[in-house]
Amino acid sequence: MSVKYNDPEILTANLQFPGSDAQLMGYIARPLKGGTFPIVLVCHESRGLTRHIEDVTRRLAKAGYVGFAVDLLSREGGTNQHGPDAVSALLGKPPIARHVQDFQGALAWAKSQPFAKGDRAGMVGFSFGAGVTWRVAAATPELKAAIPFYGLPVAAPDVPKIDAAVLAIYAGRDERINANIPAIESAMREKAKVFR
Repeated sequence: MSVKYNDPEILTANLQFPGSDAQLMGYIARPLKGGTFPIVLVCHESRGLTRHIEDVTRRLAKAGYVGFAVDLLSREGGTNQHGPDAVSALLGKPPIARHVQDFQGALAWAKSQPFAKGDRAGMVGFSFGAGVTWRVAAATPELKAAIPFYGLPVAAPDVPKIDAAVLAIYAGRDERINANIPAIESAMREKAKVFR
């Protein structure tokens, strides 16, 4: 169920925060009530940081989390500066390591905020963002949970680096993406990872 940007129980903001080599842009939503809340990083699809992803972030806030979506086109001026057809091509140009670093920067910034429980962080991503989520999980030991919706998983040699519990969600009939499931399941099982 969608959550309006002006829902009276949450606070939302477009913001800039420091990355490893640039100022990055994002969208944050959190409960209005006092206290500290777990962090959920949100990775957008290949269409960029859209209104839909902002809504997903608000839904997390409504459920009691600090939702934090990163615009992976920050260095290119942000998603809103490009047409829909250009966004996907632009996202594919930088190495995946840049996207991982951007989410690590987002997590570091979020953990420093007084409203966040820095020791309780997870991540969710969709399609392109699911692939990024797998890679952030493999590169970020403090991540407690990762939920990739679709997306290519990491290769077997990266599985030992995953400390997060993983809930990977795939469609029943997508043979192209699903062809990767047996290998990642086998690698996760072999390394005794928590996954489903």
